[in-house]
Amino acid sequence: MRKSDRLFEIIQILRSHNKSVTAEALAEELEVSKRTIYRDIKALQAMRTPIDGEAGIGYMMRGGYDLPAINFNANELEAIVVGLNLLARTGDKSLQQAAKSVANKIESVREKTDRLLVSDWGVELPEDIDMEPFRVAIRQDQKMSICYRDEAGNESQRGILPIAVIYYIEVVVLVAWCELREDFRHFRVDRIVQSELLDEYFKARSKGLREQWQALQKG
Repeated sequence: MRKSDRLFEIIQILRSHNKSVTAEALAEELEVSKRTIYRDIKALQAMRTPIDGEAGIGYMMRGGYDLPAINFNANELEAIVVGLNLLARTGDKSLQQAAKSVANKIESVREKTDRLLVSDWGVELPEDIDMEPFRVAIRQDQKMSICYRDEAGNESQRGILPIAVIYYIEVVVLVAWCELREDFRHFRVDRIVQSELLDEYFKARSKGLREQWQALQKG
């Protein structure tokens, strides 16, 4: 996490509490060391952010501190809210958590938008499936190794180049180039028994693979 993002997160956390928050609690939530939190608090205080407290006791934001307003018009804001609510239907827990964080940030500086409702019915992924590694692989053009179980229950080990995730209403699908089949494959995420990020990348091929796959979808 970039320092600027971390400073913003610290402000958000302190504003959401009506009592002091320890450096240890902040460090745990942001996954950094307490020493980093101490430095960040000093940096915020140097920028005249009204944070009271000290090391060993905890920190609290003085009342009346507001962040700059988010410059979205009504239609844009409602589009964001609907999009965030739709994430509840994907079964992707880490994205759902991120969506909740975004919603809290919007509500902290804009009027709460609760006029648009989205059903939470949708994909129910098994508890042990974490979508984040797949999205990381796609974002970084990073190869993965997976163990995949087909509809008949047969398992196979695959080396794949992930390029996209499709969130359908009832299932989540990972799109990838399969090195075993030497072709594109759509893997149901709930049938991936095991997965591992590899220390190999396909940045030189990623753009071409995506364009080729998209062309196949149009055909």
